[in-house]
Amino acid sequence: MPHRSLPLNAINAFLVTARHLNLTHAANELCLTQGAVSRKIAALESWFGFPLFERHARGLHLSPQGSVLLPELRSAFEHLLTVAEQARAQQTVVRLKAPTCAMRWLVPRLLDLEQHYPELQVALTTTTDHTINFKTEPYDAAIVFGTQLSAGDLLFEEALTPVMNATLTQRNTLEKATLLHPTRDKTDWSLWLAKQAEFQPGMRKNQHFDTMDLAITAAIQGLGIAIADETLVEEDIRAGRLQRPFALSVRTGASYRLVIRESRTKATGLAAFREGLLGVNAG
Repeated sequence: MPHRSLPLNAINAFLVTARHLNLTHAANELCLTQGAVSRKIAALESWFGFPLFERHARGLHLSPQGSVLLPELRSAFEHLLTVAEQARAQQTVVRLKAPTCAMRWLVPRLLDLEQHYPELQVALTTTTDHTINFKTEPYDAAIVFGTQLSAGDLLFEEALTPVMNATLTQRNTLEKATLLHPTRDKTDWSLWLAKQAEFQPGMRKNQHFDTMDLAITAAIQGLGIAIADETLVEEDIRAGRLQRPFALSVRTGASYRLVIRESRTKATGLAAFREGLLGVNAG
């Protein structure tokens, strides 16, 4: 006789029906039709090879075999639910909002976080918005950027410096190169140029982008010299994709900070996320 799999989806139908001893009430609790409940129980009885209920005019009664089997199946099913709930509780989904400009810094740290905290799943949303409002937005944590910020944990302060592809190395090339701006104005370049006299290109050739990340990418491809945050380009410089033609960096007064929503249901997971991200940052 070939082995047949135990119809697990029918066990709950048996347990609920045994509690009510009424197919109509069991069907209402299970959100099924009475016929569907009957078929599940019949499939389970077929698998065991004996009846679980005795049908009488006034309703159902457990058969002798069903009475013996009921406490064992109930205990096993409750244990299965407990194991499943514990597994689900251990997996915390952290809904993270972060500005696009922070991705170069954030992504490597998320990879490290995943390795050290496998119970955490980070659902990342990128945006050009640098703020967060937990009352109206469905996120558990956010990286915010701006000046005079005090909430949350400091990740790093913005410090601007020019970066470029290694092909733009000669001084005459630098003077003629296109300046790549991370915004639609020239604020960042103007701030850096005002702090030194060595390099004064006059901003004759300019290219503007919507985000710093796009300006950095353009610099990697050799389009010109970008003004970028030195922390955001650390890995690109280390890998040789970019170089710094000048040692000077200028702090803007802005910073990147991590803020986390207060949550009782995710408190443990969010604490692990915070400690993991800050620990990676500190290391």
